[in-house]
Amino acid sequence: MDTDAFIAVHRPQWDRLQELTRRRSLDAAEIDELLALYQETATHLSTVRSTNPDPALTARLSLLVHRARLRITGDRTPLWKHARTFFWEDLPAALYEARWAVALAAGLFLLVTVVTGFYFGMDSTARSLVLPEAQQRALAQRDFVAYYFQGEASGFAAQVWTNNAWITVQAVVFGVTGIWPVIMLVQNGLNIGLSAGVMGAYGGLDTFFVYLLPHGLLEMTAVLVGAGAGLRTFWAWVRPGPVPRLWALSRAARSLVTVAIGLVPVLLVSGFLEAFVTPSALPPAVRVGLGVLAWAAFLVFMLGRGRQVHRAGITGDLAEDLVGARVATAG
Repeated sequence: MDTDAFIAVHRPQWDRLQELTRRRSLDAAEIDELLALYQETATHLSTVRSTNPDPALTARLSLLVHRARLRITGDRTPLWKHARTFFWEDLPAALYEARWAVALAAGLFLLVTVVTGFYFGMDSTARSLVLPEAQQRALAQRDFVAYYFQGEASGFAAQVWTNNAWITVQAVVFGVTGIWPVIMLVQNGLNIGLSAGVMGAYGGLDTFFVYLLPHGLLEMTAVLVGAGAGLRTFWAWVRPGPVPRLWALSRAARSLVTVAIGLVPVLLVSGFLEAFVTPSALPPAVRVGLGVLAWAAFLVFMLGRGRQVHRAGITGDLAEDLVGARVATAG
């Protein structure tokens, strides 16, 4: 299809439809005209999508069709309903869609962490090559715990939240490369494994888990979700399936944005736990229990609620009236 010729032929109809959608009041004849132009423009959008998916033209027609539909139906959804739909339907669906990529990221992270922890915990020579013995002793006896008592709790929570959000954003944004999330996971696994090895070598493994698990379960899960969602975008680029590569990548990227926005409050809760629960005077079992409870709640939301909305056909992608009709595929 010749896109320029298609635009030249149908532009007057689109301009007229745009004019009608902007008018405050319409008479009977104009309402009939609006309905007819809406149907024709929706057909044009479907044609463009299935033959020559030009991004600029598709975006314009999608927005025009959406505005015309709103004008015809008079539908005005309150902001709170949009927020509810996002957090109760779109977000769990997007998280559930990324579950296998998240599992892959979790497997890589745990493998690196466990191997590193055992290696440095059992080999004093290897530990000395990375950290001098004096620094190892300081980490085990003072520095590891002292980290969680830095300054005012609220300021520390904000600092932790910002840092974790930045790490997750990197995994999300650079996930399409397929390399950066892997580097980030390996780096975090090495750091945590080294700390565990040093603490274990000096008899502080119980302290390590008491000060890591209350916030670390939820925090690392959020990072793993970001990395998994990024890797899923990379896979959509490598193996797009029956649709054009650009379309598969766009769909995965839109779901990725949903995940990225949804992880913001999750990381906020994690930062709160790290600043107010981890260093608190509560018994260790209570602190760890609170962390496990928050972690379990997120997993139920991701896998339980996500599976429920996924079965209902929700994918976490934008609605079709905003994206446009799907591309026609063979077979």
